[in-house]
Amino acid sequence: MHSNSSNSGISRRTLIKAAGASAAIAAVGLPGRLFAADPIKVAAVYTVPVEQQWVSRIHKAANAAKDRGDIEYVYSENTANNDYERVMREYCEAGHKLILGEVFGVEDAARAVAKDYPDVAFLMGSSFKPDAAVSNFSVFDNYIQDASYLSGLVAGAMTKSKNIGMVGGYPIPEVNRLMNAFMAGVKEVAPDTKFQVAFIGSWFDPPKAKETAFAQIDGGADLLYAERFGVSDAAKEKKVLAIGNVIDTQADYPETVVASALWHFEPTLDKAIAEVKAGTFKADDYGVYSFMKNGGSSLAPLGTFEGKVPDDIKAKVAEKEKAIKDGSFTVEINDAEPKSS
Repeated sequence: MHSNSSNSGISRRTLIKAAGASAAIAAVGLPGRLFAADPIKVAAVYTVPVEQQWVSRIHKAANAAKDRGDIEYVYSENTANNDYERVMREYCEAGHKLILGEVFGVEDAARAVAKDYPDVAFLMGSSFKPDAAVSNFSVFDNYIQDASYLSGLVAGAMTKSKNIGMVGGYPIPEVNRLMNAFMAGVKEVAPDTKFQVAFIGSWFDPPKAKETAFAQIDGGADLLYAERFGVSDAAKEKKVLAIGNVIDTQADYPETVVASALWHFEPTLDKAIAEVKAGTFKADDYGVYSFMKNGGSSLAPLGTFEGKVPDDIKAKVAEKEKAIKDGSFTVEINDAEPKSS
């Protein structure tokens, strides 16, 4: 079952009528109207609610582009994998020029749709690379390992038991690389730290994530890596610390969430919009636009923990951040499944 935003449920007939009307206006030719300035029709297909961390960042960037007047934006959320292809095709038929989404479970179907609509641009979250045979299908992923590494430096200084619990969705590259970067940061500060690593087999199951986190706290963890929603709730209840991922939830957990690795989707989307407008969109890997040096990720402000994180660690974070941005230090991209140690 998927639900549409209010303005995406327009009937096919209304769309055709509207298209005819705009064609008539174009034929008459409005004075001073530049085609290039028209907003691009963008549609997104999400398999989870727009509140879910990862998708919320795409949704935020799309709304920012809409508010600027660069795009018109509609979306479907909670789209089941077996319904994904149909929803994509409906948006293509309705005249959308850029389709966004995450196709981790529906790669083949999504690429098949792209082949059928060569004049539509597709920018999709994917664990795979672009394929020259589908020249209008670009991929992205949240390569925020830079920020994850910095959050690990902070975590290494804040764990007293030197035992950290990590709860992820699935052990796929886009999750693994963030966990591995976080662990690398922790080990740089506290090399003897032990890690309890678990995956819940879902992108959105807060109760299961919470239950898994409780087990890790029982196992001695005094700090949790909250890759999924639900983990910080467990940390708050048991009065241990948490490190956030993708979004900053410290306002909701002021005594719990020390730091978060933030993803900023704006550079990725803005690049795609520019390419579509210029007529130069092609199969490409947009992953690099999530790197810190391109403004695609950052470490959230320490906020309520500003005075609790040691000064030498704050200095180390600042030094490493500068090195990442100027290219003198590169955080390793390690997509291998992280293991408990």
